[in-house]
Amino acid sequence: MGVDWKAYAAPIKTEHEKLGFHGRFGAGLPRVSDGSFLFLQHMLSHMKPTGSRVGIVLSGSPLFSGQAGSGESEIRRWILENDWLEGIVALPDQMFYNTGISTYVWILTNDKADEDRGTVKLIDARELGTKMRKSLGDKRKELAPAAIEEIACLYGGARDEFADDPRVKVLTNETFGFQRITVERPMRRRWEVTPEAVANEPYAAHAALVGQRFETEKALLSEVAGLTLAQKKVFAKACAIADPEAPAVTGRGGKVEPDPDLRDQENVPLPAGWLALGEQERDQALVETAEAHLENEIRPYVPDAWIDHAKTKVGFEIPFTRQFYVYTPPRPVEEIAKEIKDLEGQIQTWMSRLGL
Repeated sequence: MGVDWKAYAAPIKTEHEKLGFHGRFGAGLPRVSDGSFLFLQHMLSHMKPTGSRVGIVLSGSPLFSGQAGSGESEIRRWILENDWLEGIVALPDQMFYNTGISTYVWILTNDKADEDRGTVKLIDARELGTKMRKSLGDKRKELAPAAIEEIACLYGGARDEFADDPRVKVLTNETFGFQRITVERPMRRRWEVTPEAVANEPYAAHAALVGQRFETEKALLSEVAGLTLAQKKVFAKACAIADPEAPAVTGRGGKVEPDPDLRDQENVPLPAGWLALGEQERDQALVETAEAHLENEIRPYVPDAWIDHAKTKVGFEIPFTRQFYVYTPPRPVEEIAKEIKDLEGQIQTWMSRLGL
């Protein structure tokens, strides 16, 4: 888990680039600081066409590390698109000798039961550990036979007997996918010549323009003859001032220019059944879902926003903790105030006994 593979990266990268999916690492390469997904891909490459089952214990990092389009995200996508991930079991922390971090058992197969196809089981067994009388390094907990049997029952009965257990989730593969959209807003600028803009040569020759305002970049540049094209760009940038009340800046063909300072990115869940669609249908579904999100969630607050679909990336992550998060409301203010008052009274009593 988490092994750095930089020292032997060359043959791995060569295999990935030259053999692709004919080798072991066609889906992608994780960051060099964590080789967990390399070992997992190696194991999956040895699955038999007639059906195999793979179990591996990993840290929490492979669940969510890497942004959309990264090596880790593409590996998760490959696994889920092939419908190989059968389930994940979260173990208690402090289970291993050399690390106290949380760990997860991934169970994968290329021969899922019919009722399991297109879904993933998540089992939360983090509270089933038993504290050991004597720790072994970082290992301070263990799974008693009764706990192991309970985990097996939760996993086996995830669809029926234990479907309503709060420690059990059965989710579709698409649940773990999202599209990373780029939300743009118009660039709105006015141009004002400031002392700083003409402080240096060759712009000092235009010091007489200080204090003047221009509605367009073209109007500004018409007043600065003698500058090269590159110098005009520098001068225009120095004079540009963001102004939400100014007209939108347009480029060639009258196309509105996006403002990089106002650019934002959001994750939008994949639509149901997306993995079963063809390539063109997938693209269309992404656009339709993103546009619906834009209309319902963004434009009510930012009416002039739009999505640059060319920048959209599809990503996959498995936010295990989020799936089992249970909101705990804060204590009432009255209860906290009473507790503070009681503590203050207790402190006063102690101080009076000390003669203070």
